[in-house]
Amino acid sequence: MADVRRASAPAAGHEVRATHEFRGMRTVEHYFTVPLDHAEPAGEAITVFAREYVSAAHTPEAAAQLPWLLFLQGGPGGRGNRFGSLGGWSKAAAQDFRILMLDQRGTGLSTPLDRNTLPGRGTAAEQAAFLEHFRADSIVADAELIRHALGSPAWTVYGQSYGGFCALTYLSFAPEGLQEVLITGGLAPLSGSADDVYRATYQRVAARNDEYFTWYPEDRATVERIARHLRSTSEFMPDGSPLTVGRFQMAGAFLGGNTRVDSLHYLLEDAFVETSGVPRLSDTFLEQLQGVVSRRSNPLYALMHESIYGQDQATNWSAWRILGENPWFRPDAEPLLLTGEMVYPWYFEQDPALEPLREVADLLAAKQDWKPLYDPRVLAANTVPAAAAVYTDDIYVDRDLSLRTAAAVNGLQVWETADFHHDGIADDGERIFARLLGMARSGGRRPPA
Repeated sequence: MADVRRASAPAAGHEVRATHEFRGMRTVEHYFTVPLDHAEPAGEAITVFAREYVSAAHTPEAAAQLPWLLFLQGGPGGRGNRFGSLGGWSKAAAQDFRILMLDQRGTGLSTPLDRNTLPGRGTAAEQAAFLEHFRADSIVADAELIRHALGSPAWTVYGQSYGGFCALTYLSFAPEGLQEVLITGGLAPLSGSADDVYRATYQRVAARNDEYFTWYPEDRATVERIARHLRSTSEFMPDGSPLTVGRFQMAGAFLGGNTRVDSLHYLLEDAFVETSGVPRLSDTFLEQLQGVVSRRSNPLYALMHESIYGQDQATNWSAWRILGENPWFRPDAEPLLLTGEMVYPWYFEQDPALEPLREVADLLAAKQDWKPLYDPRVLAANTVPAAAAVYTDDIYVDRDLSLRTAAAVNGLQVWETADFHHDGIADDGERIFARLLGMARSGGRRPPA
C-alpha cells in the first residue's frame, strides 16, 4: 500500500513530443519519467509513454479545458490501443474527455521489456526481481505521478479486462486520484488463489467450445483432422518453431469474443492444401496462427499472467496443475478442445520468443511473497462512483467471481449482460461506455455501507 500512495509525491518528468491531426482527431505524444521502484523514488528511472486523443471538433483551447479519461488496456503485457480514428467507446468518450491511452510499463513505447532487453538485467534471479515492479500496483503508482504531471484533478479511469484489475488496485490504494471508475470484463477476485480462477474458467471454456461447435459443426471434424495430422507430421510455424497440438489449441483465443469468434471458422476453413496428393497445413493457416501462438510482441503476458492473481502465495503454474482436473483439455484428448488464456510452462520451450525466459518464468511461478494488490477494507468503504459490465459467459473473467468482487466494493454498480463476451467494447463500445458512465454518475459519491 505504501508504494502506491507514495505516487502522490512530486510529479513525474514530462516531455511532450509530436502532435498530429487526422481523421477528425488530434493526438499528442507524452513521455514520462517515473521510478522503477516507487518505494525508492531516487533510484533507477524508466520511461512510460501515453498518447492523448482529442476530438478535432474541440479547438485546442477548448480541449485543454476538458477533463482527462485514463484508459487502462487489457493484458498484462498489452500496449495501449493505436487508433486510426475515433470510433466506438473512444468516439463517445472524446465528446467530453481528453483520452489518455497508457502504454503500461514494459509495453509499447514505454521502456521495453522482451527477450532481448530482459537478460541485460543480470541473472535469472535478478530478472525476476526486476519483474516484480511490473504489476498493477506499479502501474497505478505511475498513473498517479502522470496525473500530477498533467496537472489534473481526480480523473476518470476506464479499465478493460486486466485494466479493470488495475482500476480495483487504484480504488484500493489511491482513491483520491479518482473521479469515477468504469470497468468492462475486469472484476478481479480480491482474495483466493489462481487455482480458483482456472477451476472456473476451464469450465466456461469447455462450454464455449460446445457452443462454437453447434454453430459450426463441420469445424469439429477439421479440428480433429488437424490434431491427427500434427501427431503424425511435423509442421513448422513461419518463425521456424514447431506447431504442436498444444500450440494449435491456443486458437481457442478466438472463442473469447463476439467480434472474433467467427474468425476461428475462417481460420480453419483453409487449414489444408494438397501437395502432390499429401495434405499439409497451408501457409495461410500457419501465418494467421502465428499471431495467436507467439508471444514475441508481448512476452510480459506469458511471464506475468498468473502473477496478477498472486497475493501472499505462489501461483506455481496454476493453469498447468488445474489441467490435471480437466483432462478433456489435454492435447491427446479426443475430441480435442481449444483452450483460453491459460499459460503453461511448455510455452517457454516451444515459443522461440520465450525460450530465453524459462528460468525467469519458473522463479516467478515459485515466488511466495507477492504483495497485496487490493485492500478489502478500503474497497468496502469506497466512495468513488464506479460501474462495471460483467459478461455472463466471459471465458476469461468468471462471472461468479466477478459478482463476488462487486459485492465487496461499496457502491459499485453492476450491469450483467449475456449480449457480449470479453471483447464487448469492440462489439458495441459506444453503448457500453455511455451506459456505464450514466450508471456511475447516477448517484454521485456513495457513503460507506
